[in-house]
Amino acid sequence: MSKIEITNMIMVQNPENNHVLVQKRVKYWCGITFPGGHLENGESLYDSAVREVKEETGLTVKNLKYCGMVHWYNNETDARYFVHFYKTNEYSGELVEKTDEGEVFFTSLDELKNMKLSPNFDKYLPMFLSDDYNEIYCEWNEKMKENCNGEPDWDFQYK
Repeated sequence: MSKIEITNMIMVQNPENNHVLVQKRVKYWCGITFPGGHLENGESLYDSAVREVKEETGLTVKNLKYCGMVHWYNNETDARYFVHFYKTNEYSGELVEKTDEGEVFFTSLDELKNMKLSPNFDKYLPMFLSDDYNEIYCEWNEKMKENCNGEPDWDFQYK
């Protein structure tokens, strides 16, 4: 049986100025991205997204809208990795400045384009901002593994 990992990524947008909440990740992989994480046993996809935002930012989100997903397939091991995308502009609570995963802050979409983004985040961003795509499919293997110092040339297929 092949290994399957299920994760999420959530765009939280301030309805007053359209700034988005980002995280400057320093754990596992590096760069600017939206908050998110892994699905836990006994948890729905939606509930895991709400929990991850709370853990990583201090904010409580609601009324998440599903934006699509990226489906990674390891062409050597048959492992699969799914990232489900959500967005919302409804949140409450007090934003924390930093967690062990990195600092969190709001920024404009224009400023975001000039930041050092996490690997492949530039490929994910269009799915949050438009209704044109609902799935990205990409193959990978351990020889292509990304890290904080570089990014391989992935072959993304938008569906």
